[in-house]
Parts: sequence; C-alpha cells; structure tokens
Amino acid sequence: MSHLNYNHLYYFWMTQKKGSVTKAAEALFLTPQTVTGQIRQLEQRLGGRLFVRKGRNLEATDLGQLIFKYADRMFTLSYEMIDIVNYTKDKNILFEVGIADALYKRLASRVLMTVVPDDGSIHLCCYESTHEMLLEKLSQHKLDMILSDCPVDSSQNPGLFSKQIGYCGVSFFCHKPVPTSPFPACLEERKLLMPGRRTSLGRKLITYLDELGVSPQILGEFDDAALMKAFGEYNKGIFVAPSIYSDEITASGNVELIGETHEITEEYYVIFAERMIQHPAVKRLCESNFSALFSGLESPAKR
Repeated sequence: MSHLNYNHLYYFWMTQKKGSVTKAAEALFLTPQTVTGQIRQLEQRLGGRLFVRKGRNLEATDLGQLIFKYADRMFTLSYEMIDIVNYTKDKNILFEVGIADALYKRLASRVLMTVVPDDGSIHLCCYESTHEMLLEKLSQHKLDMILSDCPVDSSQNPGLFSKQIGYCGVSFFCHKPVPTSPFPACLEERKLLMPGRRTSLGRKLITYLDELGVSPQILGEFDDAALMKAFGEYNKGIFVAPSIYSDEITASGNVELIGETHEITEEYYVIFAERMIQHPAVKRLCESNFSALFSGLESPAKR
C-alpha cells in the first residue's frame, strides 16, 4: 500500500470528532471547502465514502467508522507523546488544572497547593468552568487534570479515570439576625441559596430536604460556590459551605452557623487521562493523603 496522506486523515478525524465540517474547519483554521476537498481525496485514496449526509448532519459510513477507530488511536497517542515531551523537557513543568465551579475554592486551592513545591519546578495554571465543559477540554488534551465534585463515567469517557481524594460535611449559615426555630425547621424561615441542581451537592441537598420534610423557599441556585457565599454574606438568605470552614465564615461576627450535617457531603475528585498518570503533579495528588485536611485537623488558615 502506497503512502497515506496523514493530513487528509487528520482532517477526517477532526470532522468526525467535531460533528461537522464547519466546526472542524474552525478548529483547524481552514475553510470548510478545504476540509471537504481533503476528505474527498482521502475517500478516493481509500476507495469508499467516509460520510453520508442525513438531513443537515454528516454520519460516518461503516468504512468511516472503521477508519475513525484507527485514526483516533493514532492521534490520541500522538497527543500523549506531545504531553509527555512537554512536561519532561522543561525545568518548569506546566500543570494545567480545571476546577469545577461548584467546588468551594478555598478548599480546592489547599488541595492544589500540595503539589506546588517551593522550588518553582511546577507552573500551575487554573481554569474554572462546569464539570461537563472541563471534561470536554480534558478529552481534547487542553487540560492535565480536573478537580471536580463528581467522578467521571469511564464507560462514557474512555481513557479518563477519577479518584476521590476527600469529602466533608456541610453546614448552613445565615447573616444576622438568624432564624429562631431549631435546625432544620429554621430553613423554612429564610430563603435558601443552594448549589445548582445539576451539581452533585445540589442534587444531594434536594434529596436531603425532601427526606427531612422541609420545604424552604429557594431564592437562587448557583453553579459558583463563591458567588453563593457572597450573596449569603450580604444578608440574602441561608447558604451552605464545607463544615471545616465554619470558624472562618463566622469570624466576622455577622454570619452565624445555624446547622450542620454529615448526611450530605461535598466530595472532591481528581479526574485525569491515562496518559497523564506519570505527570509529577498528577501522580503526587493521587498518592497524597488528604484525610487531615478534609477532617478539619489540618487548618487551611495556617497555610
């Protein structure tokens, strides 16, 4: 078999990955006509159609699915090679981490700081977004790792793995004057600020309240934990935060703890691609014991 033009193969692979010629062209900084022409040349080389049009969408043929299977392995391996070369050749190793916006950022930062040595050998870059968007970036090799509130489904995201590094109970806080009823009945006296229902903690909180038979009026749902806390501190309702930060949150004297529970927890997971397990920062995170931090024995305020 004569030489195969791997540029043509790459354009086909990108089109199948992106779902359309237009999106592939945007990612490749080419015109759609150029991408289409390159795919046609690949079809001529292989002697068969790779795509058929179904309405406005392109669908891979049986030959296309076969070619994509091999192309995906080839280009995924090439990205892995580039990643490994990049973090082994430089004195300052770049560590790009995605942080789920639902997580409490102070605790997330404490976790990440454990892998940043004082010698400056690791250059940390953090990006905040939703769990779903971060997974997409990780699968596109745009991140080295994700710190999130839920694990990854490896059956739906082949090549990605997750490990739980810790969890902690949550507490309920309110700006003074606080409700007069005991917890949890007091949750019905003020409007509730809660994590978005699409987040892991948000779903757990809804189930928890239903089981308690408590029906608070929800003032707002927040994907960003820091924004929810800010609203609560400005007397905009009851809000939740990790219990280990109770002293810090109530230190100003304007906010009080009104209840806590370990029946629902905020969980922390590291998610990474198989190729990144040898990255020194990912490896260190996976091997670290954070039990003292998540139990509150290791005070974040001291670091």
